[in-house]
Amino acid sequence: MQKKWYRLDTAALIFPAIASRNWSNVFRFSATLRETVDLRTLQQAAEDLRPRFPTFYVTLRKGFFWYYLEEMKPGESCERILRQEYAYPLTFMSRAERKKSCLRIIAWRNRIAVELFHSVTDGSGARIFLCNLVARYLEIRHDLRIPPNGIIRSLADPPQKEETEDSFLKNAAAAGAGRREERSFHLRGRRTPDGFKNLTTGIAETGELLEAAHRFGVSVTVFLAAVMTESLITVQAMNRPFRRRRPVKITVPVNLRRLFPSGTLRNFALALNVGVDPRFGEYTLEELCRSLDHQLKAGATRQNMAGMIAANVIPQKNPVLRVAPVGLKNLVMSLIYRQSGETGGSINISNLGETALPEEMAPHVERLDFIIGPQRSYPNNCSVVSYGGKTCISMIRNIRESDLEQQFFSSLVRLGIRVAVESNR
Repeated sequence: MQKKWYRLDTAALIFPAIASRNWSNVFRFSATLRETVDLRTLQQAAEDLRPRFPTFYVTLRKGFFWYYLEEMKPGESCERILRQEYAYPLTFMSRAERKKSCLRIIAWRNRIAVELFHSVTDGSGARIFLCNLVARYLEIRHDLRIPPNGIIRSLADPPQKEETEDSFLKNAAAAGAGRREERSFHLRGRRTPDGFKNLTTGIAETGELLEAAHRFGVSVTVFLAAVMTESLITVQAMNRPFRRRRPVKITVPVNLRRLFPSGTLRNFALALNVGVDPRFGEYTLEELCRSLDHQLKAGATRQNMAGMIAANVIPQKNPVLRVAPVGLKNLVMSLIYRQSGETGGSINISNLGETALPEEMAPHVERLDFIIGPQRSYPNNCSVVSYGGKTCISMIRNIRESDLEQQFFSSLVRLGIRVAVESNR
C-alpha cells in the first residue's frame, strides 16, 4: 500500500526551517486519570485511532522544494511511538526522530500525554486527538460506550476532508497586513544544563478566575494577560535601568476556527501581540485590563486576521520562491523569523479555555494540562486549559531564574484567587 503524504499547512512551513537543538517546537497535551495507565490498552487505543486521525501519525520528510508530512508505514505498530515518561516534558525532538514520527504518546503512572511537533497541528487539534485517545482507552479498559460530542469523534467514520485542509489558503485577504513591530522586552537568565525545562503549574478554581476577570469586565485570557504584563513590568524594573527598558507585550494566539468556518485538525491559529510601554508611565491592573481588552478586540476581527493570513500566504505564491530549493527557503524564512517572528512579544499566553468531555468520561478523568515550550528567543512561556472546575496554568522556562512565576502567581493570590502550585523540581 502506498503511503499518503500531506503538504505542510501555511503556519507549519516555518517550524522545520527554524528548528534547532535549543528549540524543536514541540508541545504537550495530557490527561490525568483516576487510575494507573495500562500500557497495553493504551497501545491498542493508539492503533484504533490511526485510521480516523491519519494526519497525526506522520513523519516529516524533506523534498527538493518543500518539507512535507508522510504517513507512517502501513501496518507499522504504534509501539515505537509509545513510551513511558523518562525525563522532563518536551525533551528535544531531533530531526532523526521527526523522520520516524512527529508524535509521542507518553504514559506515566495515571497520566496519558501526547507530544507533537508543531507542523502537525495546533493546540486545538492536539486537544481533540488526546481526548479521543483517552476516550478510546476508557472504552477498551472499562467496556464503555462514549458517544461523540464536539470533541469526541466517531471512530467508525472516515476522516473528513475538511479535517486535513489548509484553512489558511481559503481565508486569506487580497492584501497582506504589515509585520513590523517595535522590539519588546525579553527575559534573560542562566540557561539550565542539558536543555532541562522547569515546569511550574498553578491550579486555580475556574470560578474564582472568572469572578476576578468579570470584576474588571474582561475575559479570563485578557485578565491573565494583564496580570502577566504587570508581573513582567515589575521584573523588568528590577533588572534594567529605565533607559534600557522596552515595551511589554503578551503574545495571544487566536483560534481562527472561531472567526472562519473550518473543521481542520491542522494548524489554524495566528498570534496577536498586546501590551503597553512602561516608559510612558505607571499602569494600574484595571488600566492594563482595559487597554489589552481593546487591543485584542480590535486585532481579532475577521478582516484583520484575514490580512495577517494573507501576509503568510502571499509569499508562497511568489514564482521565484516556489522554485527555490528547500535549503534556500529555510534560510529566507529563518532570516524573516529572526527579524519579526518573536521580536514583538515578551511571552505567550495560550489559553484553550474550557474543555467539555462526555459525562461518561468525567468519573475517570481528573484533570487536563496543556504545555507549550519556551520560544526560540525568549525563555518563558505560559499555557492554560480548564476542565472540571479547575484551571491549570503551566509556566515553563529553560533558565534558572524563577522571578516571573513568583510575581505572577503571587499576584493572583493577592487578587483573592487560591492557587495550588506544583513544580517538576
